[in-house]
Amino acid sequence: MPDLRILIADDHELIRRGVRNLISLRGGWTVVGEACNGADAVEQAQSLKPDVAIIDFSMPELDGPAAAFQITQVSPATSVIVLTMHDSNHVIREVLRSGAKGFVLKTDADQDLIEAVEAVAQKRHFFTKRVADVVLEGYLTGRNANDKEEKVKLTTREREILSLLADGVSSKQIALKLNISVRTVESHRIHINRKLGFGSIAELVRYAIRHGIVGPN
Repeated sequence: MPDLRILIADDHELIRRGVRNLISLRGGWTVVGEACNGADAVEQAQSLKPDVAIIDFSMPELDGPAAAFQITQVSPATSVIVLTMHDSNHVIREVLRSGAKGFVLKTDADQDLIEAVEAVAQKRHFFTKRVADVVLEGYLTGRNANDKEEKVKLTTREREILSLLADGVSSKQIALKLNISVRTVESHRIHINRKLGFGSIAELVRYAIRHGIVGPN
């Protein structure tokens, strides 16, 4: 296994320290950055271009799936592993659709994390057994789409703005790109949130991924 540069993101210092200690056991593997929230993880991935990013599912500002998606956009060569305490169907679906290549339960990190890093570094997927079972059952076929969301119809302009927002483009940049005012962009954003019943950019990103408005690399 070649030398690897690794980014760790978790809002708990104890978890970051535990992951860092595991990584230090492998010669040639280096932790090049640590982040305590999803937005910082994306920024560091963009500047550091790590080989692997290990990120928590639940983080402030951007959660794991939203951060994973944006990392694949700003640093396509970075393979993402999501760590989580939960293996509910909802959590599994969000991680699988985010573009992450690995899913490891925190309770299994001691035995699974090193193998997961090795796998994703070779551009292979690694899922804890529970997730592998879900994949085999066909959860990637889209049969699990939320019925309420399916009934929501966004206009062409709303879908265009949502796609740009999900890619991390600011309202000011969207206004310049589409030749409209920032106020108009914000108005569209409010209408999109009202239609979908969302209140955060992370929810918008996940919706855009689920419905093919944007897609992970």
